[in-house]
Amino acid sequence: MRALVVGGTGPTGPFIVNGLRERGYKVTIFHRGTHEIAEIPDDVEHIHGDPHFAETIDKSLAGRTFDLTIATYGRVRLLAKALAGRTGRFIGIGGYAAYRGWVDPYALDPPGMTSPVPEEAPVVASEAEQRFAWLIAQTEQAVLQQHPTGTVFRYPYVYGPYQVRPREWSVIRRLLDGRREIILPHHGLSLSTHGWAGNLGHAVLLAVDRPEAAAGRVYNCGDLEQLTLAQIVAVIAATLDRKVEVIPVPYEAAGTHKAMVLSPLGHQLLDLTRIRTELGYSDVLDVRTALARTVRWYVDHPPEAGGDIERALGDPFDYAAEDRLIAAWRQGTALLREASETVPEIAWHPYAHPRQAGQDRDQRGR
Repeated sequence: MRALVVGGTGPTGPFIVNGLRERGYKVTIFHRGTHEIAEIPDDVEHIHGDPHFAETIDKSLAGRTFDLTIATYGRVRLLAKALAGRTGRFIGIGGYAAYRGWVDPYALDPPGMTSPVPEEAPVVASEAEQRFAWLIAQTEQAVLQQHPTGTVFRYPYVYGPYQVRPREWSVIRRLLDGRREIILPHHGLSLSTHGWAGNLGHAVLLAVDRPEAAAGRVYNCGDLEQLTLAQIVAVIAATLDRKVEVIPVPYEAAGTHKAMVLSPLGHQLLDLTRIRTELGYSDVLDVRTALARTVRWYVDHPPEAGGDIERALGDPFDYAAEDRLIAAWRQGTALLREASETVPEIAWHPYAHPRQAGQDRDQRGR
């Protein structure tokens, strides 16, 4: 059996490629060849070309057919068209941004996503509403039109090695640099669906194993348990054996730290019922173990200071500016405490607990 993986060297690629090899597939990866990774074995064929344009896709895949195609990279709608009639099955990887309100929570009334978001929730329906999200939604439709037995996965935020924008690095580097205060918007309480790369790769492979169940279906995927942003920071700090204090600031005052949250408003949680019931999904690694493994990988493979990854993060690591913001937060918090009204401590809860039967009120008059 011949399988084509478009991409293959990103976060989930090695898990998908090696999972297919374990299932007996002869695997070819189609990517630009700008970087190679050690996790891809030598028996995997490489097609180097650009999967973003029809002409380069056609040139790279001329005369080739496959039993299975998993498109994790490039312009998936063009790949779906080019491989129509040339692959037995097609699995396309998209993203949660297709949902209406995910990119722009103010498109909903009231603003913000409801939780959890099922696959049947409305997707962006027009280019005018939100172009990026509309293109993702259009790609999903194109995949299933060209490949009626195909499957689409909506990836959440992916964490693990080879992530282009690893938010975890923003915390890891600060702690390695000796910082013990981490500024987080929304008090660090925001919840968004994350997925460890190994768990997401496992989800995709379940569709390979259960083609009849997955035919024509769209699946949300992600870790079964989700941590708040503050809890993520706590796990990272514990992995590095560091103490950390979260500095909670309003989103509007967070500056470049806004990039730490995935939405300016509310939570973004995906409903995972369908993938659990139809494909039998469960996590390969729990979130704490997977996040700790990710942290250790980045400690061993730190991104270049000021390099491509840190620029993609939009994080200047400007500690002097952070210290000014932290000082202002402490001062402002002190002023708010002074201005707040004094509330007497509630000595007991309001429910009656009579000591004798038949009384209208208990001994405290409740």
